[in-house]
Amino acid sequence: MAGHSKWANIQHRKGRQDEKRGKIWTKLIKEITVAAKLGGGDVATNPRLRLAIDKAKDSNMPNDNVQRAIQRGTGSLEGVNYEEIRYEGYGINGAAIIVDCLTDNRTRTVAEVRHAFNKNGGNMGAEGSVAFLFKHCGQMLFAPGTSEDQLMEVALDAGAEDVITHDDGSLEILSPVPDFSKVQDAISQAGLKPELSTVAMRPETEITLEGDQAESMQKLLDALENLDDVQEVFTNAAL
Repeated sequence: MAGHSKWANIQHRKGRQDEKRGKIWTKLIKEITVAAKLGGGDVATNPRLRLAIDKAKDSNMPNDNVQRAIQRGTGSLEGVNYEEIRYEGYGINGAAIIVDCLTDNRTRTVAEVRHAFNKNGGNMGAEGSVAFLFKHCGQMLFAPGTSEDQLMEVALDAGAEDVITHDDGSLEILSPVPDFSKVQDAISQAGLKPELSTVAMRPETEITLEGDQAESMQKLLDALENLDDVQEVFTNAAL
């Protein structure tokens, strides 16, 4: 997001997610299940599972729900077999959108995603049509007022590749995906707490949308995020 709006955009997004708490739990249970299936049930050796559990804790999900999802993933409990699918497309004014899904029915999912795009002024693109506009990386965002010197020293020593200072005073750490857990641990041990901590598709450049265009884009993003099979939606639109 643009420097002046980075913090506001994150706060706005978190607020909208809080409004959809129940749906977020469903998505996190899917993610925990798939992470455990692919990498095992031990968070010490499965960074994806650890990140999913951290997000579940942040969303106040009961530990019993987390453990059952892990057991379904590892095969201790019977569960649904989910498939990972990524769709790409365009929103308002050509803004790029990536939609990551976990589904047990590919035909249903592609139909629902396409319908959400078409109904809300966007259109689906071919595989690879917008992915090159994003970087897959670990991302942490810190509130304005966080010590830049301390954050930079801790993060870079732990393997982060960049610390960005935004116009609004917020700070952002970017790290290679394999080093994300190590950077996360170092930040925590230093007593620093990020507002956002995730592995994401981060836009390399952004398109600022305002007024009616911003409203239309938000409506499209909400329509996609509200689909049961959609886990994450990434965009290079700054609203």
